[in-house]
Amino acid sequence: MMSAKQNTKSPLLAPAKEEKRPGVGIVHLGLGAFFRAHGAVYIADAMEASGGDWGVVGVSLKSSNTRDKLKPQGWAYTALELADSTCKTRVIQVLQDVLVAPENPTAVLAALAAPSTKIVSLTVTEKGYCLNSATGRINFDHPDIKADLESPTPVSAPGYLMRALQIRKDAGLPAFSVLSLDNLPENGQLAKSAVCDLARAVDPALADWIECQARFPSTMVDRIVPATTEDVVEKVRKMTGFEDQAAVQHEPFRQWVVQDNFMDNDRPDFAAAGALLVNDVQLFELMKLRMLNGAHSALAYLGYLAGHKTISDTVHDPVFDEFISDFWTKEVIPALKTPPCTDLNAYSEDLKKRFANTAIQHQTWQIAMDGSQKLPQRILNTLFENLEAGRPYDRLLLALAGWMQYVTGWDDTGAAIEVCDPLSDEIASCLAGTNTAESRVAAFCTLREVFAGYPMAKLQPKLTVLVDKLERSGSRAAIEDVLKC
Repeated sequence: MMSAKQNTKSPLLAPAKEEKRPGVGIVHLGLGAFFRAHGAVYIADAMEASGGDWGVVGVSLKSSNTRDKLKPQGWAYTALELADSTCKTRVIQVLQDVLVAPENPTAVLAALAAPSTKIVSLTVTEKGYCLNSATGRINFDHPDIKADLESPTPVSAPGYLMRALQIRKDAGLPAFSVLSLDNLPENGQLAKSAVCDLARAVDPALADWIECQARFPSTMVDRIVPATTEDVVEKVRKMTGFEDQAAVQHEPFRQWVVQDNFMDNDRPDFAAAGALLVNDVQLFELMKLRMLNGAHSALAYLGYLAGHKTISDTVHDPVFDEFISDFWTKEVIPALKTPPCTDLNAYSEDLKKRFANTAIQHQTWQIAMDGSQKLPQRILNTLFENLEAGRPYDRLLLALAGWMQYVTGWDDTGAAIEVCDPLSDEIASCLAGTNTAESRVAAFCTLREVFAGYPMAKLQPKLTVLVDKLERSGSRAAIEDVLKC
């Protein structure tokens, strides 16, 4: 890859810009595409509006790939905004360094514990918190958590946070604010639970200090950010003349609702960047998780089974278009309390327009990943609330049946599906020896990691009918039947 410094005509990191970089105030764990297309952009806009030393040290917890792509460019990268008819590029220059945790955990801990670090943000996905999905507390049987308890050198995100806070406490330094940008309800509280549960197992006094001193604001994040492909890299090259392997793509829309709960109120000027600062984000979280993410999951499973490779392809199918409209208006919106200054019906229409954006090739396979971790907050909670309240739930139930059929590993044509899920072994055990829809559904309902606490027996007969329909006739036919309800 051509170095940014070798290409003086590149929009990436001209030397004059390099000299103006701010000091580091944020360390970010999990330097994936979403943060670079969302959180980093807000940070850049906040500093442009109001200044401040809010440069970011990124940390890759697993692989060196992102570091290796960014380093030759001086940590700068291109954000490609894609709409149906237009696209534009922007260079983002908030990263000051990228560390790879397995290579140098000591350097990561030093960055986290540095007095200049005011905020530690993270995008590690649901599984990165190492929680028991049924309880929302740390899973002490998780191999990474076992490793964190056996050694002062961390492996997991909660482990790094806990050990860094321990170092700061022992050094007489204040705690930092932990800012989650993951799509989880009450993500701040979940992060706090993970860190404090782990700390309490190591040193109860440390856990007490973290609970009293650190801050864990919750957030709601929203921007569709498909994975970077070679097509994206090529488009950026044609538009800028520079080959940027670290480029990210995203839709024009963005939203960030942030609980204004930071240590000493020390944070970038997020409001100036367009974020909404509130006392409580819960209603916004539920709206987004159930309407956007819930719809995404439903379309991903059912759409992929039907042969649709992207969300835009799926919603341009009239049957799926009608399905998702009814999914929102008949089953999801009636189960929600409306956030302040929000029209849920208008929000659903905006979502459909965003889903239909053909410039965003958001892969159904990508969204379908890690479904066992996503089902409770995206589908199951709404489903069972509707069941108990006597409201319609057939479309939500079909989404669940779609997941069950998807993880069997075969689409509607009999083609194999590459299923990616942290419970793949447990799912395989459920499927072993089953040869009917009834036996598969019965086995799935015993999967405690997903369904513990839910009265699955109440839904098992109807769920079996839907899974059988999916197996025999395919997802479009199953949807057409549900649309009659």
